[in-house]
Amino acid sequence: MQNPFRSDRSVRAALALLLVFTLALMVGCGRETREDERGAEELYAEAQRALNARNFSNAIELYRDLTIRFPFGRHAEQAQLDMAYAMYRANQPERALTTLDRFIRTYPTHPNVDYAWYLKGLVHYEQSMGFLRRLFPDQAVDRDQQSARRAFSDFRELIQRYPQSRYVADARQRMVFLRNIMAEYEVGVGEYYFRRGAYVASLNRARYTIENFPGAPANINALELMERAFRRLELPELAADTRHVLEYNFEDLLDEDERESFFQRLWPFD
Repeated sequence: MQNPFRSDRSVRAALALLLVFTLALMVGCGRETREDERGAEELYAEAQRALNARNFSNAIELYRDLTIRFPFGRHAEQAQLDMAYAMYRANQPERALTTLDRFIRTYPTHPNVDYAWYLKGLVHYEQSMGFLRRLFPDQAVDRDQQSARRAFSDFRELIQRYPQSRYVADARQRMVFLRNIMAEYEVGVGEYYFRRGAYVASLNRARYTIENFPGAPANINALELMERAFRRLELPELAADTRHVLEYNFEDLLDEDERESFFQRLWPFD
């Protein structure tokens, strides 16, 4: 015969467990409800705190939550820009670029759209340069130039569209550096063709450098390369004309000992 007291204890234990589970569920729901009740301003402030604390992954999630729950209003708009910056700092360049392109398309008249163009250029710039190439810029010319060209284009868009932007000065400096790097790259390719006996291709690279990167220090090397290529092609008159242009414009820099170091010529920053 079953013990009635043992049965009662089992029932009471089961009820107690059910009560504990119910309370826990209510507490969890209450916490979730309180989080869901956070307004746009509170969410944005929390995301900003995470961003300032360099907790970029948490900041990204908070900004995304804000833009989903409150898709309209100034906080949602600014949150997209801040989220792109957090992605950039979190080493997620492709996601940052996608977010910035969407922002520029959606809010072309936003008061901070100039920052979107600047940040877009900065993302491409960092892709092109990287930490080691900032320390050792002589290695940058050996890398793919696609990101450098995109960064240059983004900074140019910023300057042309928003000439009064506070980001223009920095963008100009970075454009100078990118111009010099791209010019050095083109001359390097021209030298490669020259060593392989492809003198016409070498000549074309040198001419392209001079025409597309005016003011770049590499123009000296480009003219020297053109002169050598003309001589190998047995075009002495054109070689002499090129030498005349070289001496007329860069007489003081023809001696290698008088030229500045690679780093000093290319790096425009203080």
